[in-house]
Amino acid sequence: MSDTLVIDFLSSFSQFTGIYVFMNSTWGWPIIESLHFVGLCLLLGTVGVFDLRMLGLARQIPYKDLHRLVPLGVAGYLINVITGIMFLTTSPDQYVHNPAFQTKMLFMLLAGINMLVFYGFFNQHVSNAGIAPLPKRIKLVAGISLIAWSVIIVCGRLITYFRPPYHWCFWCY
Repeated sequence: MSDTLVIDFLSSFSQFTGIYVFMNSTWGWPIIESLHFVGLCLLLGTVGVFDLRMLGLARQIPYKDLHRLVPLGVAGYLINVITGIMFLTTSPDQYVHNPAFQTKMLFMLLAGINMLVFYGFFNQHVSNAGIAPLPKRIKLVAGISLIAWSVIIVCGRLITYFRPPYHWCFWCY
């Protein structure tokens, strides 16, 4: 599928659903940007803290107690997916060729795979660990999560600084 078709599809979706009109209203973009930030706070305020605990910080707190907060992180992630789709479909030409956006999507994929690895192989071990230190392989998963989400945040901020023209982006052609 060509980039033009992707951009046209995303723009059409935004127009059809009313997202474009809302996002281009006086308060549309600021409201959605604020919700995106709230979602990020919920996500990293829970998942990030849980990752830090798995890495060995706050050893007196049982993993299970922190893991109870993960549904708030999931809510934050869902908020960010919805608001992110609103940004993307409103100005797809500003995102599709943007290396910061492309890198952000790559690291979101990495974070998702990492989460599947955690829940597929290590969640039960962590749940039963109480406050005991965790094996290095589980700490590696926590470290990958923190790094991935940090890169996602940085790339999200950089999106606004990498806008067309495309002459500097050698892989965007």
